[in-house]
Amino acid sequence: MYRNKTIDWIVYNFEFVLRIQSLNFFINKKYFNRNFGIIFAIPIYYLFFKFQLNNKYTYMSEIKVLWVDDEIELLKPHIIFLEKKNYSVTKALSGMEALEEIKKQNFDIVFLDENMPGLTGIETLAEIKEYQANLPVVMITKSEEEYIMEEAIGSKIADYLIKPVNPSQILLSLKKNLDHSRLVSQKTTSSYQQEFRKIAMDLSMINSYEEWVEMYQKLVYWELELENIDDSGMFEILESQKNEANIQFCKFIEKNYPDWFNGNEDAPTMSHTLFKKKVLPVIETQKTLFVVIDNLRYDQWKAFEPFLNSSFKKSSEALYYSILPTATQYARNSIFSGLMPSEMEKKHPNYWLNDTDEGGKNMFEKEFLEAQLKRLGKDLNWSYHKITSLKQGKRLSANFKSHKNEDFIALVYNFVDMLSHSKTEMEVIKELASTDKSYRSLTQSWFKNSPLLDIIQQASRLGFKLIITTDHGTINVKNPTKVIGDKNISSNLRYKTGRSLSYEEKDVLVSKNPKNILLPAINMSSSFIFAKGDMFFAYPNRYNHFVSYFKNTYQHGGISMEEVLIPFIVLDPKT
Repeated sequence: MYRNKTIDWIVYNFEFVLRIQSLNFFINKKYFNRNFGIIFAIPIYYLFFKFQLNNKYTYMSEIKVLWVDDEIELLKPHIIFLEKKNYSVTKALSGMEALEEIKKQNFDIVFLDENMPGLTGIETLAEIKEYQANLPVVMITKSEEEYIMEEAIGSKIADYLIKPVNPSQILLSLKKNLDHSRLVSQKTTSSYQQEFRKIAMDLSMINSYEEWVEMYQKLVYWELELENIDDSGMFEILESQKNEANIQFCKFIEKNYPDWFNGNEDAPTMSHTLFKKKVLPVIETQKTLFVVIDNLRYDQWKAFEPFLNSSFKKSSEALYYSILPTATQYARNSIFSGLMPSEMEKKHPNYWLNDTDEGGKNMFEKEFLEAQLKRLGKDLNWSYHKITSLKQGKRLSANFKSHKNEDFIALVYNFVDMLSHSKTEMEVIKELASTDKSYRSLTQSWFKNSPLLDIIQQASRLGFKLIITTDHGTINVKNPTKVIGDKNISSNLRYKTGRSLSYEEKDVLVSKNPKNILLPAINMSSSFIFAKGDMFFAYPNRYNHFVSYFKNTYQHGGISMEEVLIPFIVLDPKT
């Protein structure tokens, strides 16, 4: 079956490109890059056109059906109906005959009568599953007796139909069992094609932090939708759109970030304001388990969200902005202290360590939290726990009931961060998490088998509200950019601080005066640089080593939607 609408598609989309370019002359440069339309549209539309050419000429291969019934002649109208729909139907009068046909040729699906002489339908089903376990079988029966249904379902049938069946029921069962993924793929692809144009236009107009949150949520939604379709063409287009979005997002951060620390009331919720603005109001209403999963991206949260549905009901879902650098020692300390790094250095010099200082950088989160609660005037019964190993997680799970009378439990869980760093250091993890899709899958697998899930389920039974959040996200870095500095330069691959930094200006956001964004300076001439998009820093004298070792690994510390826009979820217990 062939469909040819390519000419119409070319005309329609060429007109769209022209419409974008025309808008360039009428929209203020402040909000719209004059060349954005044509620069962005043409490369992506090339991919779009390539995808359409590959998919507008589609051929549906013949689907082979085996129909087993001792009264098969009575079903002739049904068989003719299916054959007219381009299904190939092979007839069998008994279970034995059906098994012989299955051994001779491959079928896509079997329609099996339950009540037959000789081998019954249930017995035939067992033989079929033994020979070809994944072959879908639809059981057809006159009987509505419960035990027959249970036996059939227990034998993993694909569907169950009660006689008399009409042709439409048969067709629906075929589509449900064989065409489901194809139909879902077609619908998803079609929906994204329509949304693609709107996203392209919206990217040129975004001018607020709220709009960037909405855009990132939309892109993650389509990423999760498209990852399950068979054709990779659409996913390639989405990746191009995400890359362009990150370019524009970096420009937005570069322009607006410093203003958020100048008493601007229109600043977003950020790491240092998260506890006061978002966490405290929840704690004041009900006892709360506050879980900070280090390095958790929004798409990873969406991947394991379904595992919480049996224990919790989602009350709210939002994204907040991580401070820069998007690194644990800065962002997580900022959450627990309610302060920016330069303020922590000033108020708590015994707890704060700079990049070049020796020792662990996140050893005093409990003390930071205690000081913040005191500063806010909150007298709570609370505890703090940090989990960095399976043994620690199991110990807290076993003893969690002892915390049932506490107002507030703060829990830091480090697994996802360890996973991202393991990808850098271990070849097996590189293989298991080579793409964002596999990275999500690995996170999902960990969560459903982790002590954390058990802790969360216990919290629900004890009547705790649940907050799930993180300190920063991470991004798969793909493009190196050269950097030079003195021997005391910081080691992070996504940001650098130190003296005499030399870099590619187009690849970084520069803060020559860190105090402007409330970051501590190691010395008077220190500056900060942050890698944009999927860039990572490499030293010229070890360039090839850095590229081969760190390319396609997950890093954080820089500026991207994946690192900066991070989840904050509030859930109510189902008790």
